[in-house]
Amino acid sequence: MQLIRFGAPGDEQPGVLLDDGRRIDVSAAFSEYDASFFGGDGLTRLRAWCDANADTAPTLPDAARLGPPLARPSKIVCIGLNYEDHARESGNDLPEEPVIFFKATSAIAGPNDDVFLPRGSTKTDWEVELGVVIGQQASYVSEEDAMDHVAGYLLHNDYSERAFQLERGGQWVKGKSCDTFAPLGPVLTPRDSIEDVHDLDMWLTVNGTFMQQGSTSNMVFGVPTLVSYLSQFMTLLPGDIISTGTPAGVGLGLDPPQYLKPGDVVELGIDGLGQAQQRIRPSS
Repeated sequence: MQLIRFGAPGDEQPGVLLDDGRRIDVSAAFSEYDASFFGGDGLTRLRAWCDANADTAPTLPDAARLGPPLARPSKIVCIGLNYEDHARESGNDLPEEPVIFFKATSAIAGPNDDVFLPRGSTKTDWEVELGVVIGQQASYVSEEDAMDHVAGYLLHNDYSERAFQLERGGQWVKGKSCDTFAPLGPVLTPRDSIEDVHDLDMWLTVNGTFMQQGSTSNMVFGVPTLVSYLSQFMTLLPGDIISTGTPAGVGLGLDPPQYLKPGDVVELGIDGLGQAQQRIRPSS
C-alpha cells in the first residue's frame, strides 16, 4: 500500500496504490493526508479500511493526474552536502554537523507537473533526493527512538536556482523556494514497506542522459541521526518533510556547469518510491 493524491492542482483527493497495481479512491473515508491524518495513526486506519473495502472502492482512471502524495506540510527541512561525492563536486569539506536550510511549502508540485523557471533564472539545477515524512511529533528525540517518528518516504526533486542560492547573498532558501521547485511523489511509501532506507538506489536523467546515479547508503548523516538532530532545534510536526540531500551529478558540479532550459525533460526515481518526470517551461 502506497499513498497517492489525485485530481486537479489544489483540489486533490486521497487515494491508494495497492500492491496489485490498482489505484483506488479513499476519499469516502479519509478527507486528506495531512497533519491530522499522520498524527492520528492514519496509516493504521487506512490499512484496515483497505483490507475491508479495497475490492469495492472506486478505481481511478488511467489518465488521472497525480498530485503531491500529502497535503502541504508545515515545513520542508532540507539537508545540504549530505553525500560525500556531492560535497566534493561542490568544492566543500564534509560537514561536521548537518547543514540545514528550508524550502517554502509554496514550491510543492505534483510529481509529473511542469517546472517553471523563475524570472531571471540562468542556473536552475536538479537534485534527486529522498524525502522523509514525519508521522509523530518529534521534539528532543534520541537516535534510538527517531524512527518511531517516521511515517514514510517519498521522492523529491530539489530544484535549485544556483545564482539565487549562491550569488545573491543571504540564505540558500532563495534559490530553493521558487514556485514548482518541489515536485513530490508519485507515492508516499510507509516506513515499514522499505526494508532498508539506507540502501536505496537513486537516479536522475536529463533528456534521457543519466546525470545522477547514487545510493542512500552514501549519506553522511542517516535518517535516525537527522530526525534526532533536527528535533533538538525545532519541533517536527506530523506531515513535515526532511529532504536528505543529493548524490553527485548535479549541473553545478559538471565541467563546464550545465543548467536547465525550456523544453528539457527531467526524469528521476528511487527504489521503492516510484519515478517522476518534469518538463521545464519558461517563466510565466
